[in-house]
Amino acid sequence: MNANAQAEFAIAGEQIVDQDTAHRIEQFLFREARLLDSERWEQWLELMTPDIHYWMPAIENRRRADRLGAYAPGRGAYFDDNHFDLERRIARFMQPSAWAEDPPTRHVHVISNVEAQHSDTNGEFVVYSVFVNYRSRGEADNDLLLGRREDVLREVEGKLRIARRKIVITQSLLMSKNINTFF
Repeated sequence: MNANAQAEFAIAGEQIVDQDTAHRIEQFLFREARLLDSERWEQWLELMTPDIHYWMPAIENRRRADRLGAYAPGRGAYFDDNHFDLERRIARFMQPSAWAEDPPTRHVHVISNVEAQHSDTNGEFVVYSVFVNYRSRGEADNDLLLGRREDVLREVEGKLRIARRKIVITQSLLMSKNINTFF
């Protein structure tokens, strides 16, 4: 896609990334999903910056007019993690006493609708995507979690790293027995 065609899709104020950068970002997100699906959590954690903010606000069913502050910090969250919190969650998954993961949950993460733009900060990108997380555990426990992500990816020593992640699921009520997953 040439620059004129890219500009056609941009919303006022957005600077869409070039095709090579978009491909690089997509491949980064696909690799991340593969690491999660294969329970390579320590390698997944290496994809985060030390100042990561990993946030999944709770969903509130509200009238459209009342929704403006629905995802504001302080309204409750399933996850509101920094790097240390993510380290602790991973350490917990790896413990023999983690009964919620014995037998382990099988995951399939599908990432799609990736859209990337330049951030106001040099070396950072704002990336939007949608995900499907299909989880299967035991013989009959199956969960389907769907949502959107808003990421800030940062160049660190020539490699992309996740500096911010906001996860918004579509379900207002989680029917899963647990939420022992990363998105």
